[in-house]
Amino acid sequence: MTYFIWTAIVIIAISMVALTYRVVKGPTPSDRVIALDALGITLICIVGLFSILVGTNFFLEIILLLAILSFIGTVAFSKFIEKGDIITRDDSR
Repeated sequence: MTYFIWTAIVIIAISMVALTYRVVKGPTPSDRVIALDALGITLICIVGLFSILVGTNFFLEIILLLAILSFIGTVAFSKFIEKGDIITRDDSR
């Protein structure tokens, strides 16, 4: 069982390297957003597999935190690509 988990961790780590390349050299900004989101998901997978390997529930809270941060980062980056600003201010007052 542990060999399977270590094999999965290595395969996911290799895919993280490929996704990092896509974030840096992506042809379009939308490709970079998708690669960044996939990078967050693969990080969550590695932490989940490490949690199974160690046999503790402590890392489940870290997984939840990473998921929330990944979602917020994806939404902010998508909004920045669409409008050019992340936070729009109403200066008409």
